[in-house]
Amino acid sequence: MLLTLSTTHRPATDLGFLLHKHPDRAQQESLSFGTAHLFYPDAGEERCTFALLLEVDPVALVRGRDGAGPLDQYVSDRPYVASSFLSVALSRTLGTALGGRCAHRPGLAASTLPLEARIVPLSCRGGADIVRRLFEPLGYDVGAEPLPLDPVHPEWGPGCLYAVTLRADCRLADLLTHLAVLVPVLDDAKHYYVGADEVDKLLRRGEGWLAGHPERDLIARRYLRHQHGLAAAALLRLDADEAPVRAGDGEDALEAPIRLNDLRLDAVAAELAACGAATVLDLGCGEGRLLQRLADQGRYASLVGVDASPVALERAGRRLGARTGVRLQQGALTYRDRRLAGFDAAAVVEVVEHIDPERLPAFEEAVFRTARPGTVVLTTPNRDYNGRFATLAAGTMRHPDHRFEWSRDEFRAWTDGVCARFGYTVRLSPVGEPDPVLGPPTQMGVFTRCS
Repeated sequence: MLLTLSTTHRPATDLGFLLHKHPDRAQQESLSFGTAHLFYPDAGEERCTFALLLEVDPVALVRGRDGAGPLDQYVSDRPYVASSFLSVALSRTLGTALGGRCAHRPGLAASTLPLEARIVPLSCRGGADIVRRLFEPLGYDVGAEPLPLDPVHPEWGPGCLYAVTLRADCRLADLLTHLAVLVPVLDDAKHYYVGADEVDKLLRRGEGWLAGHPERDLIARRYLRHQHGLAAAALLRLDADEAPVRAGDGEDALEAPIRLNDLRLDAVAAELAACGAATVLDLGCGEGRLLQRLADQGRYASLVGVDASPVALERAGRRLGARTGVRLQQGALTYRDRRLAGFDAAAVVEVVEHIDPERLPAFEEAVFRTARPGTVVLTTPNRDYNGRFATLAAGTMRHPDHRFEWSRDEFRAWTDGVCARFGYTVRLSPVGEPDPVLGPPTQMGVFTRCS
């Protein structure tokens, strides 16, 4: 099985620093099930490619073990197909890179780079569709080419093996982590015993991306070899550890004297009505307050609320009851989700400030390129106004989960950048009574798609 990692970052040979493998020196590492060959077939300034060729010893795999039948030990693709063997090899041979550590170039390890991974052959139980379902929400461009069941007999058709190519601008550590988790998930098998320690490993490697992945249930089931108890435990821990994504009681109490939450919802609802939308997404819907208002107006054919928190969605479900045309689904706004495409409009109310700044490009891609509604109504706090809140200490933000709060100039610069990158125009509008100097308490951008 062969994995190649390539970059066009300049100079491309910086890849050697990240992988801790010198481009001029081929290496071999012995593993319990075979040998990993590590080398660079291409190491230039403009493009550099690293290769991990994993040579599994088929005899060692079955020595001392009972097969499922007389031919099981002899007729098998296990030694030759990318699977959990590759995941273990990544951990053993590229563990430092997998952990995102680079003592000589720490800034490089934290940087987003243009990366390409290619795996041949990769076992994909579920075909090319499941490859896309697992990797596209993480921001990858996915190519999956089916391989013939037998090259000598192409008339036999394809099997479950694919040549998979993944491209993204991301950290190398993130790419390696996604591969380490999802390659065994695609294969839907593991070559070693799966116990409770595998739950810890899954949650450790899934930190920051698994909780909001649209296919997280499938990932947990397959990674843990369909052991229901382990998968349920993993999902419960994901929910328990999940950070809040919406404003909490502290922010609500802070803004209550000026009824700012009601003013926001009124302003967003008015913009959605004015644009003539029939189908609307509420991205980061929380407990469903905006959805409730929109549903009660009776003007929308379809309303879909999306949130990463199952607890918030459960509360939203209780609030909304059996209202017709309203649907709730789990998802995170930093993952591309094709289920969100084709809507007339989307609301993103007091959500963007809960996203880590380095994840904002992923949020932009998910909302303005993949979902790409005709209108996007987005609100966020105005940092300039914070001095008006008597109970808010100087230099602090309105809620402890806020990753940032934009000034008016910063918000204007961000909205202009989004429009230039994704083909929208924007109109900025105040929400709440503006201060003559500090501006409004909430700033709103109404994005309109150009085509």
